[in-house]
Amino acid sequence: MRKIKDIIAYVGTFAPLDSAMDFDNVGLLVGSEDAQVKKALVALDITDEVIDEAARISAELIISHHPVIFDPLKSVEENSVVYKLINRGIAALCLHTNLDLSPIFGVNTCLAESVGVKDGAFVMDECLYIGELDNAVSNREFAETVKRSLSCKGLRYTLGEKRVKRVAICSGSGGDMAPLACENGADVLLTGEIKHHDILNANHLGIAVIDAGHFKSEDVVIAPLCEKLGDKFGDVEFIRSVSCTDKVEYL
Repeated sequence: MRKIKDIIAYVGTFAPLDSAMDFDNVGLLVGSEDAQVKKALVALDITDEVIDEAARISAELIISHHPVIFDPLKSVEENSVVYKLINRGIAALCLHTNLDLSPIFGVNTCLAESVGVKDGAFVMDECLYIGELDNAVSNREFAETVKRSLSCKGLRYTLGEKRVKRVAICSGSGGDMAPLACENGADVLLTGEIKHHDILNANHLGIAVIDAGHFKSEDVVIAPLCEKLGDKFGDVEFIRSVSCTDKVEYL
């Protein structure tokens, strides 16, 4: 029977754990690598609802993007998600910035593919991925493509002063990447979170902005990750979580 360490070894072929940023906490954060697995639930976050879902489907493992343990733990209280995982015997494998930075298959490459950005590459060691659209369009048109492709209920964007073709992408929180995007000739920065002063700076630099929301800009990797892992391990069922959402509504 397949073991969790087999899945970790395969992940190492496209998103090695040691490629994560220094501040990060990735890998198997709860459980044993030698534990056997027949069913894994895949989600952006490990929440109470996700753990309950995993228990309902008898999953031995949850694979998430965001680490279930990030800051040092001083205690594991009964109502915490870590306690709940341990109590229910469910392991947690977390793939964060190693999956963000993967040039082979990862969050940013999946985001780029989803919105039609091609021939992309990362800028140095930064989590900024730059590629191009087939044809130059207005940023409103590109924003509409992003909204449709990611099934966003809403998003924020700036009009920009020029048509966009060269696209800088930083999934999640990447609003501070506008200067680097500008240095590399991007017409627009697509990200999941951007602060007000970063929008003003982007405007000053002449770069348009699209803020698709943190969840939507990263959840785009979950279904392809299930498919990729399923193709490799035919004896393990990888299931995309239906309970993992950001719970955000728009008026």
